Amino acid sequence: MEILMTRLRILLLPAVSMLVFGTGCGGNAPVDENRLVISMIAKSTTNPVFLSSRTGADAAARELSAEHGIEIVIDWRTPPTEDGQVQAQRIAQAVNEGADVVLISCSDAAKVTGAINDAVERGVPVMTFDSDAPESRRFAFFGVDDIKTGGLIMGELAKAMDGKGRVAILAGNQNAPNLRKRVEGVLQKAAEYPEISIVGTFYHIETPQDAAAEVVRVNNAYPDIEGWAMVGGWALFTQSLLTDLDPDRMKIISVDALPPQLTYIEQGIVPVLWGQPTYLWGYESVRLIVEKIHLKRDVPVINPLELVHVSQENLGEWAGMLQGWGFTDVPERYLKDEDPPASSDE
Repeated sequence: MEILMTRLRILLLPAVSMLVFGTGCGGNAPVDENRLVISMIAKSTTNPVFLSSRTGADAAARELSAEHGIEIVIDWRTPPTEDGQVQAQRIAQAVNEGADVVLISCSDAAKVTGAINDAVERGVPVMTFDSDAPESRRFAFFGVDDIKTGGLIMGELAKAMDGKGRVAILAGNQNAPNLRKRVEGVLQKAAEYPEISIVGTFYHIETPQDAAAEVVRVNNAYPDIEGWAMVGGWALFTQSLLTDLDPDRMKIISVDALPPQLTYIEQGIVPVLWGQPTYLWGYESVRLIVEKIHLKRDVPVINPLELVHVSQENLGEWAGMLQGWGFTDVPERYLKDEDPPASSDE
């Protein structure tokens, strides 16, 4: 935990510096060993977690450019909304336009695996982050262990519910492999509690409005639900549920801990959020790419990202991290607590 938090604090400085990135590259330009173009394709530009990953990637590009005496360009090609087919098209476009590497968070592994393999066949290595395409020829993945994440969510929820009650799972995009694995982790952990029953897994379009509407719909359909295991934080990105959820009757544990979600912790509606240092999606991925492609070093295939346990006790420290990573909507009232967050490894 100390190593993680020290590293995160160090990374705050470049997060607010002048960043290096570009758009588009020459189609048939010769290989330039002094220039590395990384085409970055996240899931959507409307999801703030991916904007923070871009901030991290740009900061790493700036630092590593100076360190190694090369120009590292982050070529941002993320679609406005989630669409695996569009991602596949953008992989092909990046290769055609001269990208040296592709970095992608896969909305639908089945739809992008072919494009990833084609890119590798044409000499363009591919790395994944956040959401993997494990059957593809990508050289590395950086992100959380999704089954473990689901288990952490369910474990905290079981604790909050005293080990009994009816639980619903909010699961986002049914085609996203990382979310399916998180659901699997929730179900595995729930099986350890004989007095907890799962009423169902509920998928939805990954917007705050659609997610919140699904929570309300399911609560109306199953009025005896006592807990929600949210494998993504979409429903808590809107404040609409603050008045619709009764913390005395219903417990909620979610992944992600972004600025709009912090109010739910402050008001006691959500006791714990498992925060992803999403800035590191970009920062660490670019570092690994430079290790592999520029320095010709071996890197691990699977590179785990630690989750951070966020609660009322460490809300201020986490809020400060978010502000440093470029989130502009962190309420000032949270930026006071000096206690460091605890990692999932404790």
